[in-house]
Amino acid sequence: MQTSNAISGQDREDNRTALSKEALKRAFLDNLFYYQGKFPALATRNDYYMALAYTVRDRLLQRWISTAETYAADQSRTVAYFSAEFLLGPHLGNNLLNLGIHEAARQALRELGLSFEEILSQEEEPGLGNGGLGRLAACFLDSMATLEIPSIGYGIRYEFGIFAQDIVDGEQVELTDKWLRFGNPWELARPEWAVDVHLGGHTHHYTDRDGQHRAQWVPAMTVMGTPYDTAILGYRNNTANTLRLWRAEAPEAFDLSTFNRGDYWGAVNKKVISENITKILYPNDEQIQGKELRLQQQYFFVACSLKDMLRIMRNQGIPLDQFHLKYAVQLNDTHPAVAIAELMRILIDEHDMEWDRAWAITRRTFAYTNHTLLPEALEQWPVHLFGRVLPRHLEIILEINARFLDEVRIHFLGDHDRLARMSLINEHGERYVRMANLACVGSHAINGVAALHTELLKQDVLADHYALSPEKFSNKTNGVTPRRFLALANPRLARLLDQTIGDGWVRDLDRLRELEAYADKSAFRSEWRYIKRAVKEDFAGFVRRRTGTLIDPDSLFDVQVKRIHEYKRQHLNVLHIVALYHRIKNDPNLDITPRTFIFGGKAAPGYRMAKLMIRLITAVGETINRDPDVRDRLKVIFLPNFNVGAGQWVYPAAELSEQISTAGKEASGTGNMKFMMNGALTIGTLDGANVEIREEAGADNFFLFGLTAEEVQTMQRQGYRPHDWYHGELKAVLDLIRDGSFSRGDRHLFQPLVDHLIQHDPYLLLADFQSYIDCQAEVGQAYRDKERWSRMAILNIARSGKFSSDRSIRDYSREIWHVEPKPVLLSSRNDMRMDLGKHHG
Repeated sequence: MQTSNAISGQDREDNRTALSKEALKRAFLDNLFYYQGKFPALATRNDYYMALAYTVRDRLLQRWISTAETYAADQSRTVAYFSAEFLLGPHLGNNLLNLGIHEAARQALRELGLSFEEILSQEEEPGLGNGGLGRLAACFLDSMATLEIPSIGYGIRYEFGIFAQDIVDGEQVELTDKWLRFGNPWELARPEWAVDVHLGGHTHHYTDRDGQHRAQWVPAMTVMGTPYDTAILGYRNNTANTLRLWRAEAPEAFDLSTFNRGDYWGAVNKKVISENITKILYPNDEQIQGKELRLQQQYFFVACSLKDMLRIMRNQGIPLDQFHLKYAVQLNDTHPAVAIAELMRILIDEHDMEWDRAWAITRRTFAYTNHTLLPEALEQWPVHLFGRVLPRHLEIILEINARFLDEVRIHFLGDHDRLARMSLINEHGERYVRMANLACVGSHAINGVAALHTELLKQDVLADHYALSPEKFSNKTNGVTPRRFLALANPRLARLLDQTIGDGWVRDLDRLRELEAYADKSAFRSEWRYIKRAVKEDFAGFVRRRTGTLIDPDSLFDVQVKRIHEYKRQHLNVLHIVALYHRIKNDPNLDITPRTFIFGGKAAPGYRMAKLMIRLITAVGETINRDPDVRDRLKVIFLPNFNVGAGQWVYPAAELSEQISTAGKEASGTGNMKFMMNGALTIGTLDGANVEIREEAGADNFFLFGLTAEEVQTMQRQGYRPHDWYHGELKAVLDLIRDGSFSRGDRHLFQPLVDHLIQHDPYLLLADFQSYIDCQAEVGQAYRDKERWSRMAILNIARSGKFSSDRSIRDYSREIWHVEPKPVLLSSRNDMRMDLGKHHG
């Protein structure tokens, strides 16, 4: 690495904020020396990463502070996005892109003798989410900043995120996700804004001097929440919104008197108990202790966030009764729904507001996004557990319920079954608090995340609430950010788009429609194929580094990367692979389209069937990949530890996107959108956002198979018997799996999976098998016609504009939040010095 001369003569302001290559070089060396305390001979790759990260953060800070100043001065109406997950992905590359200095940084490091790619790869990805829910939240933050929407994200700063996945002997092994082990240069701790959060205890009821009934919560435990802020930068603008994540700490971390008595464990016991609340993302809740910890997590972060929002209002001089005018709070699924009870508690207990007024403010504050059609995924908490952790909130929920059920009785006179279904308390057997019902009752707006999903909510999952309050319901189809998942992840394609239609598509993805005219130009299709081949070669190198396996870039890259779950039906994909393998074994000279099947995703630690599905994928891969009869016509890869960073390799290289969930089970899906905008064709059911993807792309550019949601319901209602489908090729495939052909003769390993399919098959794999096999044959034939395939892929890109998260956020802003963009003007450090002088002058 080259060194530079002393920078004493350089402009310090320029080094902090300027975007030129030379300014970046000076700042990088400055930060290596002053932040990391290293000179080049001693510096590690992590030192270089941290120095570059601080260089970029300085440029974010100017925009971040200017944004905060603008919002405070304007008292801007603000979106507060409450989510238990924010799966952000690596920060560095995205921030470089949004600042417009990606290439300048690359050149600066090259001139210093450093590898830009190696430094980017050093970043530890924050695993603060489990999948689509957290990634959607991150995309939404990106779009709100790009669209200049005043907003703040609120969540949890998990010390250990979603587990790191390793594959050992073909099985998933969960490892601790130590994303903070080298520090996090992108966050700023704000201990001065820490708040106290109470848990447990009991309530005391009394009559005040005015004869009013009052309740006092007497907690058993107090935890301190400390905020850690991360800037979320908009694309090529001056807006940098805030993601505020809360860390749990003990108010008194060390009890000296207890220590001096010789009780060394007791001296730190409170610290350990308090910090457990934000220790790990989604503790296993099979045991009651895990359930209690998850409830504590959810309450902790919403209580911290509401207190923080009230602090901001006080600082801006905004009266409490304007809370709903200052904030639009979006509940990202039911995890933050306890916020409804908490805001009521604050208003009626701490501020003596009368019930009806408090309830009006609360309902006008919150909006609820539902993310699931699976009844078992709708959160419920045992009443006894809820009352032990949050005794006052249980009382408030019971009062909300009593008043709500009075309203239901009037609307649906004599309908006792409906009353039982709509109650916030499930009275069947053990009593449970229904968080989805609380979210519906306490919100002014309820939305699904795809057109089909929203209709199914109205017809089934939330049908009673729709019948009572149809005006609350709307659809807001999900979207993904084209900045990360196209401009950053696929720079070759991004350059082709820039050269062909200009760079406006990055901000306005509908501009991709201009590509349609080029789909019929042979020269453009040829250029597209050249770029795709290069991207696939890059990905093949990534796979080799990750797994040690060589894959053929000329084969069809057939990809399914998502959370492992039975309803997502990764095992249906495997049945197709086994069917192809069986055919090859019966006819070694069989002419089929060469394919590389790529899987990735994590199974919940306690979900045994999903983990067995991973074992099946890897076992089939081990057998096929070493069988000389296959002759590389088939290859099966499982990418361990799939995350956002890995996705940025996968989505650009994919050619076939597997979106094969049982119709009526997937709320939306967002991976399907990332694949589409990178030119992969979809094979899928009419489920979730697949319906809209097919409508946009055109039926001729989508490979459709399987039962519809209505047909699934009908089949299950009439009594689905999976064994009736157990014949022919499907029987041969299942028997191969069961008889030990992929488990070294072990007939017991996969027997639970096969038996479950033949005897139960809750997600109708067997019913959809033949349709899927036939559709995959169409895929193979289409891929052989390179010109046709290229045209279909280009049209998918051209018609992906609807699936930008920018469109989603515009819809939310206009129809639910009623928030207007607020442009930001940059403040200089000199401006801040002048303001400080005025303040203290």
